[in-house]
This record gives sequence, C-alpha cells and structure tokens, in this order.
Amino acid sequence: MPENDALVEAPGALWPLAALAIGLVAGSFANVCIHRLPLGESVATPRSRCPACRTPIAAVDNVPVLSYLVLRGRCRHCRAPISWRYPAVEAANGLLYLGLALRDAPSPRAVVDMALATTLLVLSLIDLDHQILPNVITRPGIAAGIAVSVTAWALGWNGGPTPLESLASAIGGYVAFAAIAAAYRRTRGAEGLGQGDWKLAAMLGAFLGWERMLLTVLLASIAGTVVGLALMTARGKSSRHPLPLGTFLGFAGIFVLFAGTGMLDWYKGFFRG
Repeated sequence: MPENDALVEAPGALWPLAALAIGLVAGSFANVCIHRLPLGESVATPRSRCPACRTPIAAVDNVPVLSYLVLRGRCRHCRAPISWRYPAVEAANGLLYLGLALRDAPSPRAVVDMALATTLLVLSLIDLDHQILPNVITRPGIAAGIAVSVTAWALGWNGGPTPLESLASAIGGYVAFAAIAAAYRRTRGAEGLGQGDWKLAAMLGAFLGWERMLLTVLLASIAGTVVGLALMTARGKSSRHPLPLGTFLGFAGIFVLFAGTGMLDWYKGFFRG
C-alpha cells in the first residue's frame, strides 16, 4: 500500500515543478512578445538576437534565468550588457505558474489561469514601455475568454464565469470604459482612456466575470492614483501627466487571479455579517 500511495502522489508532487519549468520557458517567450510586438515584428522569426551585435543567441545561451547568470548578464560574443529585465520577466512568470500550481491541482482551469497571467504580464510591460495595448493580443483575448467560458460550461469545469456572464462582462467592461473616455474628453478636452484600455477591460470581463473585473478595475484605479500622486509630489508631474492604465489593470488582474475570490468572499461575508 505505501508503494501505491507514493505512485499516486508522485504526479501531484511533480506538478508544481513542471509548472515552474513551463512558466520559465513561457516567460522567455513573453520577453520576445514584449520586445517585438510594439515594433510590428514577428514573434516566431528570426531567432532571438543580441540587441547590440545582432548575433543569433545559441540555444545553450537561451536557457531562462540560468544563461543570464552563467554569462553574468553579458552577450557571449560582444560582451554588451543584457538588461536585467529579461531574467526578471522569466523568473516572475515562473513564480506565477508555481503559485497557481500550488493553489490548484492539474486542471484545464489552472492552465487557462496560467495563460492569462502571462498575457497580462506581457500587456502590462508593453503598456509601461510604449503606452499601447496591441490589438493582436486584446482582440483575440476577448474571443478566447468567451470561448473558454463556453467550453467550461459544456464540459462542466469548475470556476470561471458562465458564457452569458462572460459575454455580458466583456461588453459591459468595454462600454463602461468607452463611456468614461467620452465623458473625460468632453469635460477635459483631452483623451483620458485609450481604446486599448477598453479592450483590455473587455478581455478581463470575458475571463474573470463581472465581479472580479470590477475588483480589478478598483484595485488598478487605487494603485494608479497612489502612483500618480507620488509622481506629482516627487517629480513635480502635473495631473495631466499620462499614466499607463493598462499596466495597472494587468498587474491588478494578476493579483485578482490569486486573491480575488477570497477578497470577494470576505466582502460579501462582511455585509452578510
């Protein structure tokens, strides 16, 4: 009996390690997306190259995190420094996958959450760097969120919004952000929310449902306000200085993936009590 129990438990014990390894590899691909998509380049070809000397990076030098440490953060060929953010993104994505694997047993829902976490990480950093949220991610992301809800409903997966809630939340998120943008434009005479933010809100609604989407928006708004006030105080920025809302929405969405259900349960229980 003990031997059989050990065999049964082995896959569960390996799941977090496998998720970490897959997360590191997915984080490496996330770096490619973050760098190339804003430039309109293919994420498939050509192979990864050194930004300085343009030499293709060999497979042995492209192992997530480890290669950066072995090469001491420099290109093997020209010795130009490599940004610390590359291994940071890889490590962050690996830890996100590990956290989700420790929370959930192997399941389609866990895989969906992992893919969503990587997508939000990519969007957050692209918006931080370029103040854009590429349509090539957000538009398919909306469709994917609705498709996942339909598939989950058909196959009986637990968790996630129903197809109707997913569709309604996507539409509601888009329309609400569009209305806020229109009101801001009329009252302030300037753009307040780009259309990329509208589509990201719709994508969050499609994947998370209306309750967790609203919580994401609330947390992103609070974080954006705090950061904005800090910049105004420390650097003398004006209230019109643009902030990448997509970055705050993306990171808040990742947080809600982990803690959103618990926060909502506490909130509802508080008022029931």
